[in-house]
Parts: sequence; structure tokens; C-alpha cells
Amino acid sequence: MDPRAAIVDERLKGVARVVLVCSGKGGVGKSLVASLSSLLAAREGLRVGLLDIDFHGPSCHTILGASGVKPVEERGLTPPVVAGVKLMSLNFFAEGQPLPLRGEEVTDALLELLAVTIWGNLDVLFIDSPPGTGEEVLDTLRLTKRAEALVVTTPSRLSLATVSRLVKLLRELRTPVLGLVENFGYGSDAVRRSAEEWGVRYLGWLPYYPELEEVIGQPDKLVRTPVALHLREALRAAQLI
Repeated sequence: MDPRAAIVDERLKGVARVVLVCSGKGGVGKSLVASLSSLLAAREGLRVGLLDIDFHGPSCHTILGASGVKPVEERGLTPPVVAGVKLMSLNFFAEGQPLPLRGEEVTDALLELLAVTIWGNLDVLFIDSPPGTGEEVLDTLRLTKRAEALVVTTPSRLSLATVSRLVKLLRELRTPVLGLVENFGYGSDAVRRSAEEWGVRYLGWLPYYPELEEVIGQPDKLVRTPVALHLREALRAAQLI
């Protein structure tokens, strides 16, 4: 057994809740939901962390506007605080360069990141996972043990089909599913019916907001968008804030 796994337990000892934000496919706004959830929780007075494990396409640092910051190294790595959120991402080390990780390299990178990051005491740690059910998702659930899942989808049939497989996997792994968030939506009957069929709580929908791109990287403006207002209600329904 890799000795770093035991260190991960120690690193997460002061974290009350671990929430894996996941999706069946890419392009559904999962990273935005993870980042914005962190901002909203921090503004509710919670101690919040955000870990970006989408190694091939990290974007949480861009959404939060994390420029000119780095983790502090002292017996591990202490994440920088960005807009009230402790943020850790492999992008701090890759600095925009591609990360051609495969197979065991992905597991090793994730294990190292979890083992070296000093979170301290947190009320909630949000983890932005890559889409699907690859190594990052499976290894995170194995290593964190008590993670809960917040699932993001769009109303499209393709997205719902992939989420169906994801939910089945989460059930098989006995990972608690907090609920389903519909992005780019309108309260679709198809999404509601799917959630009911899967035995998953429908938490709410986030509207398409054309001006969202203009406030990416500006947390104070981001939390005042219609998307944030709807997400706040979804997080309350999930009892995360």
C-alpha cells in the first residue's frame, strides 16, 4: 500500500465534508458549478476549499480569477486563498502547459496532490472532477472514502444518458448522491423524471446567462448573476449552505 494514502487521511482530518462535483460528459458547466458553489459557501461564512483534479483541462483558477498566487511550501503545500476560498490546482505547477498523463500517472499525480495539500479545518471541500468515470473520479472516491457527489447535467438526452451511467456507478460504490443540478436549463420535465427514476433528488436548475462569460474571473460579480441566485437555492436544498 502506498504510504501516501495514510497521509491523505491525515490531511483531510479537519475537513467536515468532501463534495465531488461530477458529470457524465464534458461541456455541461461542471467546473463553473464547483467554483461558484465554493464562492457562495464562503460568502455564507463557511470555511471552504476547492480542489481542481481535472488535470487535462483545469479551469477553476480561471473562473475564480486566481492570478499571481501560488501555494506556500512548508511541510507540505498550503493553498492560496482566492476570494475566500482555499484553492489547489495542478495548474499552479503546470502553468498552462499540457499535462499528458495516462493510467498510473494520473493516479500518482492525484495521490501526490492529496498527500501534500494542507487544508487545515474546513467546513466543506469541493472537488471539481473531470467528466465521466475515469481514474481521477474512481481514485478520489477510493482515497477520500467519505465523499458525497453533486451531479451536474444539462437537459440534453446525451447528457442524461451519460449521467445515468454515472449515477449507477456512484450507487455501486456506495457514494451518497446529494442530488442533481440542471445547468443551461429551465426546470426540464425530462431531467426531473430522470432524477426520480434514478432515486436522486432534483435540486434545481441554472439558467442560460449570455453575459456570464464577461464576469468569469471576477468573483464579486459572478456571485451576483442569475446563475448564482439559482445555484444558491440548489445548495440550500442539498444542505450545503
